[in-house]
Amino acid sequence: MSYDLSPEAEPEETAGEGWYVDTRCTNCDVARQLAPDMIREQDGRAEVFRQPQTEAEQRQLYAAAFACHTRSIRHPAHQLTPDLDPFPLALDDTVHHCGHNSRHTAGANAYLLRRPTGSTMMIDTPRWSAELADRYEELGPVTDVLLTHRDHAAHGRRYADRFGARLWIHEGDLDAAPDADHLIRGTDPVEIGAGVTAYPLPGHTRGSVLYLADGMYCFSGDSFYWSRTTADLEVAASVTWYSITELAASLARTAPRLRFEWVLPGHGDRKRLPVEEMTRRLAHLTARTRTLQPQPIDFTAVRW
Repeated sequence: MSYDLSPEAEPEETAGEGWYVDTRCTNCDVARQLAPDMIREQDGRAEVFRQPQTEAEQRQLYAAAFACHTRSIRHPAHQLTPDLDPFPLALDDTVHHCGHNSRHTAGANAYLLRRPTGSTMMIDTPRWSAELADRYEELGPVTDVLLTHRDHAAHGRRYADRFGARLWIHEGDLDAAPDADHLIRGTDPVEIGAGVTAYPLPGHTRGSVLYLADGMYCFSGDSFYWSRTTADLEVAASVTWYSITELAASLARTAPRLRFEWVLPGHGDRKRLPVEEMTRRLAHLTARTRTLQPQPIDFTAVRW
C-alpha cells in the first residue's frame, strides 16, 4: 500500500537540518493540536520551535505531518511512508481521529465513532483516498457519514459510496452535498442510530449540526471548540458565515439538553472534562455568545 503524500507545490524556503514548517502553512492549528510542546503559532503560521527529544515526541511530529492538509510539516531526511502513519489515531476506545485532513475542508478534523455492534460512523471527512478508506474500514464497517455542515462536505459522497454508507447533512446546507441521501430538517433532534443524535445548530452556517453520542461525545463541527489560549469553550465569532445571533439562539435552545465529556470539533482543539464541568462551561459559553455582535470575517482573530 502507498499514499500520494506529495505536496501540490514546493515551498519557497530551503529545508534546515530538522523538522520545520514550510511557507504553505495556513495556520489551521491542526499541527499544534497534535504536537503542542514542539509547534507553536508565530506570525500567523505554525512554527517548530523545538526538535523532538524522545520517540514519543517524534511520533507526535509524524502525526502532525500526516494530518497537515498542506503537507507543510517536513523533515529533509524523513519520508512520510505508510508504516509511520499513526492514523486512525485512537483518542479512547470509542473515537479515532482520522488524520489526513483535507485542503477541501480547510484542514478540518474528521473522526471515526465505533459502535457497540462493531460498526463505525465517520463524522466529517478526511482527504479522499481509497487506501485510507481501507485503513479506516479496518475498525469496522462504516454505516454512516455524518456531515456537520457545508464547509466539511467535501469527499462525503465518495466515502459514503466506498463504504456503502448513508450520507447525512442538514437541509440548510444541502446545496453543498446535493447527493446526500438522508436529510436532517428543522431544529428538532434526530436519532441517527442507537446512542447517536443529531442536534441542528444553525449559526456558523444555516445547516450546522452537532452530533451527540452515548452521552459522552460531542462532535461540534465548527459551532464551538476548546481554545488553548483561553482554556475554555469558545465560538469562532469572527468566522461565522450565517449568523452569530442565530448561533446564540441555537445554543440557548440546545445546550440544556446536552451532556458530554468530550468536545470534538472540526476546527479548534479537543478536550475531555467531567460532564458537570463541561455542562457548566457550555452554559457560560451560551451566555457569552448572547452578547456577541455580527462582525466581518477575520480568520486571524480566532483564538486557538
